[in-house]
Amino acid sequence: MALPSPVPLSRADERTAFRVLGALSVSHLLNDMVQSLLPAIYPILKAALQLDFVQVGLITLVNQMTASLLQPLVGYYTDRRPQPQSLAVGMLFTLSGLILLASASRFAFVLLAAGLIGVGSSIFHPESSRIARLASGGQHGLAQSLFQVGGNAGAAVGPLLAALIILPRGQSSLVWFAVAPVTAIVLLWRVGEWYGRRVSGRTVRATATAAPSHGLGRREVLQALAVLLVLVFSKYIYLACLSTYYTFYLIETFGVSVRTAQLHLFIFLGAVAAGTFLGGPIGDRIGRKYVIWGSILGVLPFTLALPYVGLGMAGVLSAVIGLILASAFSAILVYAQELVPGRVGTIAGLFFGLAFGIGGLGAAGLGALADATSLTFVFRLCAWLPALGLCAALLPDLERRRA
Repeated sequence: MALPSPVPLSRADERTAFRVLGALSVSHLLNDMVQSLLPAIYPILKAALQLDFVQVGLITLVNQMTASLLQPLVGYYTDRRPQPQSLAVGMLFTLSGLILLASASRFAFVLLAAGLIGVGSSIFHPESSRIARLASGGQHGLAQSLFQVGGNAGAAVGPLLAALIILPRGQSSLVWFAVAPVTAIVLLWRVGEWYGRRVSGRTVRATATAAPSHGLGRREVLQALAVLLVLVFSKYIYLACLSTYYTFYLIETFGVSVRTAQLHLFIFLGAVAAGTFLGGPIGDRIGRKYVIWGSILGVLPFTLALPYVGLGMAGVLSAVIGLILASAFSAILVYAQELVPGRVGTIAGLFFGLAFGIGGLGAAGLGALADATSLTFVFRLCAWLPALGLCAALLPDLERRRA
């Protein structure tokens, strides 16, 4: 993919580099497609290695903890010392993990593969988010949505490809998907070249010392960040419940085949991708606080109904839930970056890292709870998590304060 030549620094905020955003989005799609193959083959791994739900949750925990713990550190470091080619290097970890997962015959090797794939994501997300903002031309919500929709599209495609390719041919067919990280490495190397020409040390120092325009004090900023973290907690625990255990829930409750359950998961994750794209541009237009409020609290009636409906309606409700709930994250991330200007990488690493970490811990905890009770009980309990969206009322309206 040909990338645009760098523009002069004085015109940095006047043009949206859609080719760069496109390359980032495609790379995000390929990265998260590989990520999503891991939970998509849980039924295969569970049967082949005789795993229980706790061990299934531990795989998600290892993957998402490695993907979370390093992200704030990577973002903090690259805020001061940009690493243009770190994206391609990070994708090498993803490639290594995928190849190992294709041949893993022991639980320990599966955990190692999950960890390598997670490390790749921890390097990829903070710097990619910064480059997306740099290429946004001032349309920050749109840029983050374009970047993130690639990831969610990849997460949706992964289970579908697993159902069509991996389930019939077995775990070893995962190696065919190595073409995805290899392609991403090529794209990200070109993005790194553009980024390296585009960013100078002077630009980084100027950005790092940027003054906030919202006029909030330190205490108010910290309180707003705390509210955002609560909202991320509610969103990603619920998403961990569906993305990790939705297939098992459908198989156990309705007696469907693994392939049918995977197709239902694809519908849900596809709706998540669509919601991610919508959230950023809508936030640019009407204000990010209102998108955050509506997307998390607004999904509550549908999550409460999901555990009590039949198979057909469950598919409809899961799509509605994914569409509404996913619109929050782009708005949350841009809102947080505007709270703390000049720390784009740190904030991106913190929130992406927390999303992965909370999801991993939630998957492990929910797996233990499912073993002790039932998946139906877990789904009914998690249905109340979006009620935490009421906390969004405590967020200051940044657009109004700046105006």
